[in-house]
Amino acid sequence: MIRVNSIKLPINYTDEDILKACSRELRVPTKAIDRASLYRRSIDARHKDSIHYTTSVDVYLNINEKSALGKSKSKNASLTEEYRYIPLTPKDKSKRPLIVGSGPAGLFCALTLAQSGIKPIIIERGSRVEERSKAVQAMWTKAVLDPECNVQFGEGGAGTFSDGKLNTGTKDGRSRKVLLEFAAHGAPEEILYNAKPHIGTDKLRETVRNIRKELIKLGADIYFDTKLSDIKARDGRIYAAEVEHNGSKRLIDCTELVLAVGHSARDTFELIHGMGIMTQPKPFSVGVRIEHLRESIDRSQYGDMHKSLPSAYYKQSVHLKDGRGVYTFCMCPGGVVVAAQSEPGSVVTNGMSEFARDKVNSNAALLVTVNPDDIISDKALKGMYFQRELERKAFIAGGGDYSAPVARAGDFIKGVKSSRFGEVLPSYKPGTSFADLDSVLPEFVTGSLREALPLLDRKLRGFNHPDAVLTAVESRSSSPIRILRGEDMQSVSLIGLYPCGEGAGYAGGIVSAAVDGIKVAERIIVS
Repeated sequence: MIRVNSIKLPINYTDEDILKACSRELRVPTKAIDRASLYRRSIDARHKDSIHYTTSVDVYLNINEKSALGKSKSKNASLTEEYRYIPLTPKDKSKRPLIVGSGPAGLFCALTLAQSGIKPIIIERGSRVEERSKAVQAMWTKAVLDPECNVQFGEGGAGTFSDGKLNTGTKDGRSRKVLLEFAAHGAPEEILYNAKPHIGTDKLRETVRNIRKELIKLGADIYFDTKLSDIKARDGRIYAAEVEHNGSKRLIDCTELVLAVGHSARDTFELIHGMGIMTQPKPFSVGVRIEHLRESIDRSQYGDMHKSLPSAYYKQSVHLKDGRGVYTFCMCPGGVVVAAQSEPGSVVTNGMSEFARDKVNSNAALLVTVNPDDIISDKALKGMYFQRELERKAFIAGGGDYSAPVARAGDFIKGVKSSRFGEVLPSYKPGTSFADLDSVLPEFVTGSLREALPLLDRKLRGFNHPDAVLTAVESRSSSPIRILRGEDMQSVSLIGLYPCGEGAGYAGGIVSAAVDGIKVAERIIVS
């Protein structure tokens, strides 16, 4: 196979355009090409009058590829092999590792184990995705919160009700396995080549169901609505886990427990901290969700061609004079802001898009870095308690009925409470209430946001539009703690405990969490 890079294609390209471009680059007739498939595709919008796709294409020839490549003298092409993940051979197929959590880290850990012949046990405190969707809708439409089954807890993890974004900074080759598995289980094929792939919450739910079905087919046991309540250890080793279902507790024998609980399982963090398992505070971020009209963002990114292109994505960051960072995260083109709390008496926001990304607004988290030293406390879980405090303040500022506190960006900059909306209407449900965001967020956060908004506008015109809506509080972008583990992927405090994924402090999104799950599984397979 020959991979050809830097192939430019028009926005409305056809398969024939791909063949002709590769034919020119390799200097071979199109009839010598058996197949050509996109490996990577990104929009180049640096010049608004000549927007195009820049692609890498995998080309399969029916003539000698090495000879053809040499004759072409192309600097953009090279021989390569198609990625294949080779499962490891387990030392002991009879072992039954217990995986706590069915987010991307837990699912891909379980899938990798099951594909090797090991039959894992998975417990998930929330419900399977079908029932979970009903619980989430009850929160959004009726303000009825289920603390055990919500946007944070349930099959698929927090990412199930998000944009299903799959772009990642990790260079780990296992990330290709993650994309291939998602595509094999129902995700759109374009995630395999788009530079910024996303599944969309509607497609992701179906994909998660299909992964569950394969796990069961491979012999895994999955228990929903089942929460970890205790970890049993003897002489520094795990021997069992206590789990709770419908108020009844029982023990599951296990010597290997993968803790893939996500960043919101605060009672689990308190459990392991109480056991003396070593954790440490880590930097995290808090802030707001910012919403603009999708058409405004699209036009700013693409100019007059915006109607011919997918909804525009952005990723922005600035460093302020005091060295603190402000950045956008989890940008949801054509999406909505959603209620994402998991505790009563709190308000938490997140963003969500369907695959089509065709809603009126686009939104993103607008976050300020919080360092452990910013929080005056000697508690290892101080970041978690800091998040909880902000979420409760947001609940109060919103009126105490799960409405979210909001402000127009122009009013926020001036330090005045909003009294009306402009061209942008908030999408958050069950409702919003105008509030002074200084009563929710600490001064170093609001001050940083006010300083950053005009600076970000220089990079993305219209970002600081006075009618943009700020909705508080965005507090669950990442875990505030790290559960310390060694090179063997096990806790430094307890043999058999494998801290895994975003909640444990080792990932920052769907793909990186899934990759971490695969790495933990590989360690268990060979041990």
